[in-house]
Amino acid sequence: MWTLVISMLVVLVLAGLVVVYVAFPHRGEEVPAAPWLGDALRKGVDSAPTLDNTAQDAAPVDDGTLGFSFSEPEPTGPSHRDG
Repeated sequence: MWTLVISMLVVLVLAGLVVVYVAFPHRGEEVPAAPWLGDALRKGVDSAPTLDNTAQDAAPVDDGTLGFSFSEPEPTGPSHRDG
């Protein structure tokens, strides 16, 4: 019972920290009531490992297909339209 209560409290605290980070430091603003919290969240996020998805090896080719294409389906057998 107590394990469930403590784990739920931990989940709520982590969710609150995420909300505070997204509402203030992520947008470049200071946390109004606790600027130290914004600094700590910013340092934690800056030190977390991330993937660099901004660099691309080759320039994308714009052929107007938006990355997919459509084709007509192959006939699978007699249809009710065949008569």
